Amino acid sequence: MNPPAHHAPPLPRTVWALGLVSLLMDASSETIHALLPLFLTTTLGASVLLVGIIDGVAEATAAMTKVFSGYVSDRMGKRKPLILLGYGLGALSKPLFALAASAGLVFGARFIDRVGKGLRGAPRDALIADVTPDFQRGRAYGLRQALDTVGAFIGPFAAIVLMQIFADDMRTVFWFAALPALLAVACVLFGVEDAAQAPHARQAHVPIQWRDLRALGVAYWRVVALGVVFTLARFSEAFLILKAHGCGLPLALAPLVLVAMNVVYALGAYPAGALSDRIGARGLLLAALAALVLADVLLALGQRLELVFAGIALWGLHMALSQGLLSKLVAEQAPPALRGSAFGLFNLTTGVAMLVASALAGGLWHWWGAASTFWAGAAFAAAAAWLVNRMHRGAANASPAQAAGLD
Repeated sequence: MNPPAHHAPPLPRTVWALGLVSLLMDASSETIHALLPLFLTTTLGASVLLVGIIDGVAEATAAMTKVFSGYVSDRMGKRKPLILLGYGLGALSKPLFALAASAGLVFGARFIDRVGKGLRGAPRDALIADVTPDFQRGRAYGLRQALDTVGAFIGPFAAIVLMQIFADDMRTVFWFAALPALLAVACVLFGVEDAAQAPHARQAHVPIQWRDLRALGVAYWRVVALGVVFTLARFSEAFLILKAHGCGLPLALAPLVLVAMNVVYALGAYPAGALSDRIGARGLLLAALAALVLADVLLALGQRLELVFAGIALWGLHMALSQGLLSKLVAEQAPPALRGSAFGLFNLTTGVAMLVASALAGGLWHWWGAASTFWAGAAFAAAAAWLVNRMHRGAANASPAQAAGLD
């Protein structure tokens, strides 16, 4: 029986430490990413299509790496070594952005950075489930996501200030972005601990055998299908920056796009996570998709910055309502012995979906203009809402062991 909300015990120290690590690394990454689409297009002469491909390939790389890191962490019975290696690679990649003289080196830096993200992502999410009781998991994932997102708006805000100080010199800003990444690595070293017991450790064998996939169960694969459709509806935020810049936002203020989105995201993530511990997932998922459809409509139609930023804020609301909740659903449906693998497979499939979505968004923008990109996003969001309702009906008719937590 779950304790009353006002008597709930505090979240474990490791959850807070992982949240702080995420905050610092996201502050570093988003300082760079807030300027990267414009750095590629205005400084290096890359096309918008290439921006979409680089972003999509980078995210897909992270997703594919998560499969192996999650699986290895299950076999080792330890999460911290891979988490540390992943954050270390992320820190090492940052100087390459400042040194880049071509889109190829930017691609290489993004590749290294996303390999690091892949190595740390699934073990980190599995570790949160390892150290947190089930009645706190919504809060735990919501807290980590909220702190991660605080970093995601600190980064763009820092980019704005540094662009003013250094007279729009993006390379110098990229050098400064390496500092919080180094602090993140130190926090992993001294603040993160593996679970005291590791019952999930198993004898190593060739990764991802058929019996492992079958052991994950029908309800888990329903959550995966849901995550894929959600991701197809939510392509790279690089297109939000390009849209705002195309509507008159000055280069030096381009990071305001991510500041606005992530303020809403950070403020909403923890309350949404806590609420998901008390009610079913369906209502929150549908609310998230409604926010995304409205965001896409405003971004497709809006030519004034006020409408564009309203759409950006709604995009952040969608993220707050959905991202931590999807992690919670994966943790609930995965067997403890396969928790790392489950997060890895989930992130692989959604990462491939992000590659497809970002490449499609870039192609639509290149050939038919910005509005077509956002109308396609709205169509995918509507399809995701249909899938949520269909899954809810399927779960209602399933046995408790097969239900996917959408009641």
